[in-house]
Amino acid sequence: MKLLLLTVLCTFCFLPELRAEDIDITAEEKVEWHQKEQKIVAVGDAVAAKKDMSIRADRLIGYYAGRTTSTKGKSAITKVEARGKVIMKSPRASAFGDTMDYDLIQDVVILRGDPAKIETKAESVTAKDNITYYPQEQKAVAFGNVEAVDKEGNHLYSDKMIAFFEKSAASDKKSETQNMELEKVEIYGNVKIVTKDAVVTADKGLYLPKTGKVRLFDNIVIKQDTNILRGDQAETDLNTGISKLIASGKNQRVKGVFKEKSGNKQTNTQKTEKKQ
Repeated sequence: MKLLLLTVLCTFCFLPELRAEDIDITAEEKVEWHQKEQKIVAVGDAVAAKKDMSIRADRLIGYYAGRTTSTKGKSAITKVEARGKVIMKSPRASAFGDTMDYDLIQDVVILRGDPAKIETKAESVTAKDNITYYPQEQKAVAFGNVEAVDKEGNHLYSDKMIAFFEKSAASDKKSETQNMELEKVEIYGNVKIVTKDAVVTADKGLYLPKTGKVRLFDNIVIKQDTNILRGDQAETDLNTGISKLIASGKNQRVKGVFKEKSGNKQTNTQKTEKKQ
């Protein structure tokens, strides 16, 4: 399957730096400025907007620091809390959840929901617990009943999914945001891939977009129609479409059970292959 759908986890990579003077906060009910506590509270369909990004929620709280040398003499947002019906939109994707915490000091963005969801026009990733992004580490983690769906209707399930990013060689260093590329995706726990042609299960997996390789490890079962293949390692080349099942040790063998119908009778054939 085309696991490029996992690039939707890149959403949080494109959050620009937030400063108090260049972010607009509006709300239907009220906007309060708590000067002593250095925070702004917006209630009732509250929106915090900056250029191509917006965060909408029932309630928004923005915490800011005073003017310092590190902030170039400007008040800077240090944390944003969004509560209730959270919707974050950017040019590349949208995010949905019950709460979102963006802590610029701790350098972490946490989207929670039942489920938390990130989607583009063609793909989506959901997680029952949370989706967390670490800007400096260039890493996003989805926890709890993770499900990714691409435009072709293929589904990928797992307990945890970790996406690692790197700056694109084409990134403009002077730009406020950096173009990010997906470096690799690690998938752990109850891995299941469902396509129109087959169902594949494994304990863990690795996706390397630069080479177009998908690798699965441990307790692999591939079911296609009535055929079943079992092994310890599998690799798919998305560029060539070639997949192979690999035995992990000298004494291990790849096993397959193939069933076919002949008239009204069904015959079973078991086939084993040595590691190639």
